[in-house]
Amino acid sequence: TMGTALIYDEEMTKYKLLWVDPACKIEVPERLSVSYEALVRTGLSDRCVSVPPREASDAEILLVHSEEYLEGVKKTPHMTLEDLKEFTLQYGDVYFHPNIYHCAKLAAGSALQLVDSVMTGKVRNGMALVRPPGHHSMRSAASGFCVFNNVAIAARYAKQKHGAERVLIVDWDIHHGQGVQYCFEDDPSVLYFSWHRYERQKFWPNLRESDYDSVGKGSGAGFNVNVPWNEVGMENSDYLSVFCHVLLPVAYEFCPDLVLVCAGFDSAIGDPEGEMCATPDIFAHLTHLLMNLAGGKLCAVLEGGYNLTSLAQSVCQTVQTLLGDPLPQLANLRSPCESALESLQCVRSVQRRYWSILKHAADSATTDVSTKLIKLAKAEEEKAETAEDERSQEEKVWPEPAERLRPPVCSVSVLPDDAACPDGLKRLVSSKDLGPLLVSRIRNRSMEDAGDADGVATFSRLYTLIEKMRTNEIGNGVALVPDVAAAVECVVQDLGSDLVSRVLVVCVGKEELNYATADGKMLVVQISGEDKEEQKGKYYIPVCLKKGCGDTVGFIQAVFGLLLPLGYEYDPGLVLLVRMPGSGVGDCMWQQLIGLLKGFAKGHTLVLMQTNDGACMGPTASALLGHPAPPLQELLTPLPDDGGALERMRERLQADWKMLQTTVSSGNGETAKS
Repeated sequence: TMGTALIYDEEMTKYKLLWVDPACKIEVPERLSVSYEALVRTGLSDRCVSVPPREASDAEILLVHSEEYLEGVKKTPHMTLEDLKEFTLQYGDVYFHPNIYHCAKLAAGSALQLVDSVMTGKVRNGMALVRPPGHHSMRSAASGFCVFNNVAIAARYAKQKHGAERVLIVDWDIHHGQGVQYCFEDDPSVLYFSWHRYERQKFWPNLRESDYDSVGKGSGAGFNVNVPWNEVGMENSDYLSVFCHVLLPVAYEFCPDLVLVCAGFDSAIGDPEGEMCATPDIFAHLTHLLMNLAGGKLCAVLEGGYNLTSLAQSVCQTVQTLLGDPLPQLANLRSPCESALESLQCVRSVQRRYWSILKHAADSATTDVSTKLIKLAKAEEEKAETAEDERSQEEKVWPEPAERLRPPVCSVSVLPDDAACPDGLKRLVSSKDLGPLLVSRIRNRSMEDAGDADGVATFSRLYTLIEKMRTNEIGNGVALVPDVAAAVECVVQDLGSDLVSRVLVVCVGKEELNYATADGKMLVVQISGEDKEEQKGKYYIPVCLKKGCGDTVGFIQAVFGLLLPLGYEYDPGLVLLVRMPGSGVGDCMWQQLIGLLKGFAKGHTLVLMQTNDGACMGPTASALLGHPAPPLQELLTPLPDDGGALERMRERLQADWKMLQTTVSSGNGETAKS
């Protein structure tokens, strides 16, 4: 696989605040050095392709900034301390230093080096550790520690130099990147997404246009997506909800050629600016969820992050995911909080006219919601006041992220002897003796053709494979079996239950699955073209796409709106992905599905397919090995869909599954409807 670029230069640590300014004292050189040292200490930097930075040229800086501004900044290296202070005063929350112009050119140039490496295919993805950050700086103004807008310059450069038609910018820093918003607000070729601490405009930069109803202007309307956080203390589940229910559906419909991340880690726990509670391992998941867009072309550029401990951990989580390591499990996700749901509902409701994938989103302007919101705002204020007092005393504590160990073997196959093994996959031949009891259970259960010696051999290999996944000797695998339905039943009822406490079964295509369990040992989500009778209980969820599994819009809506939130809440120890014969799902969608499911169970996925479905082996192997899935081009021109049915289903299921919520509940427990 192609590598991951890492860009760092110690030179960017060589400027600091030279006078007293309480607003600026957190922006210290150590932010960069501790991040880099953590990558070195964990061995991650050695696994990356080191790319040298360069200075951005005047012409490149002028892609975003005005000549007057650039000329002003150019004078700063020769200024006296008094002149620097004077120059700084015309801007907000920023400081200058004799070496900052040089560092700012290196920071922007690093982002351009990263774009060059990714767009020319030298590497698949990468991260630039830079100072000063960029997302607040505007056409003619420094702001919020930022001098030049590194990521905005990189987006314009990618379009101009590499012909990128559509660029997605994901800003997960805890401040609103107003500089990026202003730069692209009337530009439909750049989709800017930002979540940010807002507290109804009480938090810096205190802008009316950071709220959810700023959607872009003119032909750029709908290409600016703001998610305001009106309370502090947001957790992993709040972040994931916004990704599943807003960002990912919109990003997939946008279908970018390149993904740029304003990677600010002040949105992590312990940060003095963000005051949020999301743990560093959430960034592994946020990164992973973006890695199947744009054929895997992702460039992360450091922005904020002021708690040196959570900053360094979060940077490591991000880089480790870019390198393709297994994802950490996110246990005990709670329900998203009311304030987050309110923001989610407002964003979805205002964006739905621009994105067909959201067009069935609930309205937010119902009267009982607005009275609810007034109450909510009051409660927020009271909460904020009491929290102010408590926070001054308490320091946040969180566990060190668990080690993410790569299995010695990435992917294996269990195949009939006459089937060829795809490149990169290891054929599993050995298997352990199942013991007479299990063999007789398999024989009794399975159809005639699986009850013979061949069938038992196949099942004993599957058992070995699941066992080796559980001990992390093997990452994932694919098996071709003569009868998929019998194999699923066997794996779930006989093999899996001995080894794994929770199995997520994702079944694509029609088949009677009549063994859903009530005890929660497995969760079955079946996506097919046939209307199943009502759900058989909490753990069996039939999703009907009227136009069948070939309906990409419907399929992707089901994946983001139902499957991913359910998977995160269920937290399985194994994912079983079943492809029924004649399922009709397209190769690109199939690869996307495999790629996205690798976020669960530390990447332990077992794909089951029928022997005569061998044509799909290539794409399956490619996705299991971690190659990015091809883009879903057909989402660019979405056809009419049955998203309405999916919305109704979500409303029905959210009593049991809290991660499916996208609206504030009105007092009586019912979802507010228009």
